[in-house]
Amino acid sequence: MTFTTRFAPSPTGPLHLGHAYSALLAHDMAQANHGRFLLRIEDTDIDRARPEWEALIYEDLHWLGLTWEEPVLRQSDHLALYNEHLMHLAAKGLIYPCSCSRTDIRNAQSAPQEGVATDASIYPGTCRHRDLSSRRKGDALRLNMARAIAHLNNASFTETGPRHKGGKFLDPNRLVSEIGDAVLGRKEIETVSYVLASVIDEAAQGISHVVRGEDLYQITFLQVLLQNLLDLPTPIYHHHRLIRDDQGKRLAKRDDARALSKFRQEGATPQDIRAMVGLG
Repeated sequence: MTFTTRFAPSPTGPLHLGHAYSALLAHDMAQANHGRFLLRIEDTDIDRARPEWEALIYEDLHWLGLTWEEPVLRQSDHLALYNEHLMHLAAKGLIYPCSCSRTDIRNAQSAPQEGVATDASIYPGTCRHRDLSSRRKGDALRLNMARAIAHLNNASFTETGPRHKGGKFLDPNRLVSEIGDAVLGRKEIETVSYVLASVIDEAAQGISHVVRGEDLYQITFLQVLLQNLLDLPTPIYHHHRLIRDDQGKRLAKRDDARALSKFRQEGATPQDIRAMVGLG
């Protein structure tokens, strides 16, 4: 397989130094390996995605000196494909509808559990008994993790990032206790979640190496499980360090002070940005 990386931003705000580092690193790795660099626009969050932010993504990346193959994959153009894969999981009996609000989940998590210490971030299974035929408008769709791991077939992946380097195997017990019944269909925007959509996209684009921040390392185990369930290839993963502010916090899109467009307006050069993120 040709060495192929991608940068996959969401058009919900300006790109910042953290985005620049991820895009530059993926682009540099592709060039160093005589490979391909692709761009994907993850615009399924209809309430927050804006065409002006998408236009700024292209402007910022071109300014950094990056080039990519056309056409750009836009997730909003592939909703039918995502739902087709979601229904493939449903046909295996691995999906159930969930009407729980965040308040419902918090209340269930705070209820006494006899002899059981549960992770507060894990869905308690309130709707797990429901059949998919009972789905109502507005319901989320969750993966039944206990059923899913019964289909697991020696799933593993290779990590090349500095913090978690090495071969990783999926532990069924940890999938249940640390991930649980993840949401794969998002009720608020009537489409699949990022976790599932990106798995389908990596396969569709022939991505051999996923380069992204180490904050996404843990969800890799869920994504590799989904690849296993859907008979999709598993790429090599490279989770890089995060670019942080002066207080050590991870940069966010609301941190406009470190937006690439602001640096451009203030006269910074692409080489200045490279130096700021440690790639100079």
